[in-house]
Amino acid sequence: MKRILAITAATVVGSALAVSAVPAGASPAHDRPGISKEAFGTLEDGTKVDRYTLTSGRGVRVRIITYGGIVQTLETPDRHGHRTNVVLGFPTLKDYVDLNGGPYFGAIIGRYANRIAKGRFTLDGKTYQLAINNGENSLHGGLKGFNTKVWKAEPIESGHSVGLRLDYTSVDGEEHYPGTLKTTVTYTLTSRNELHVAYHATTDQATVVNLTNHTYFNLAGEGTGDVYDHRLTLNASRYTPVDTTQIPTGQIAAVKGTPFDFTRPHAIGERIRANDPQLLIGQGYDHNLVLDQRHPGALTEAARVTDPHSGRVLKISTTEPGVQFYSGNFLDGSFAGTSGRVYRQGDGFALETQHFPDSPNQPGFPSTVLRPGESFDSTTVYGFSAAR
Repeated sequence: MKRILAITAATVVGSALAVSAVPAGASPAHDRPGISKEAFGTLEDGTKVDRYTLTSGRGVRVRIITYGGIVQTLETPDRHGHRTNVVLGFPTLKDYVDLNGGPYFGAIIGRYANRIAKGRFTLDGKTYQLAINNGENSLHGGLKGFNTKVWKAEPIESGHSVGLRLDYTSVDGEEHYPGTLKTTVTYTLTSRNELHVAYHATTDQATVVNLTNHTYFNLAGEGTGDVYDHRLTLNASRYTPVDTTQIPTGQIAAVKGTPFDFTRPHAIGERIRANDPQLLIGQGYDHNLVLDQRHPGALTEAARVTDPHSGRVLKISTTEPGVQFYSGNFLDGSFAGTSGRVYRQGDGFALETQHFPDSPNQPGFPSTVLRPGESFDSTTVYGFSAAR
């Protein structure tokens, strides 16, 4: 039976968060647009972490914690109006601290999302060496990326939306990146059941920046099994093949005739076991798709995903040039999520809107260099609906 999560208690270090479940067959309450705050726990150094709940007024409810700017739960109705949590995550702060260094559930990723080859890049004649935390490469900002930081939060309310502004300043040299980077990420939930994520960053020295969110979705409901029957459409006729360490080769290849062609809807699992060299490298999909943008930098539909059983539909639009499609290949049953159910391979998918992996070392890719006087600005919109 699918279940809806109702979080009923806060957590402190070492304690568990009480999670009660309401049967999904019950009709969701008629929410009013709004935002509320509660304590979520305390880190070992005494830093307090809060959780904010945003409601759209039309059935969508999102919970965000200030640790990592993490989207902990996101509930949305199916075709019958039954609301269920559709993102993967953990019930306690301790779980996020101890276990989220691998999956990065729901987190803000930075300074640099995805991989940088051998953790090294050269900028303005100077070479920087980052931490190596993914084979021989640097991944998702290093050992203590933005997913591990406690962000300063400010709630935002307007007539047709509610939001949460999160701020974090990464000092010069943090994780060996140059420049002090001031970053703002604003989550806005609208009465149209759209979650807007707006990224903004400035620097006092030349640096590289690539920000994204790492939410995993299962539109049938978190903890209900794999997503292989979800139907995916990607507005991408090209992708960036990778080497055996999952670093782009520099080629931008056509998806036509490959398992990466989602220009028409295909089930995620339809070709995932194909004997394709690229799928073997990532043990499934874990690749950057190059979006077909008529106007680079303009908000463009990137992806559409439907669950045939619940009717839930997720539409993603972005100003970014790429999206990393990850099919949850390395979920291995070693931990349980918010529902108490164990996550196994393929139990969720991520669509990380982004600049391309290893761009600082790939002159043919869109630049990720940010200089003083410039700003990094990016928007991604997640729209939720249900097909009848």
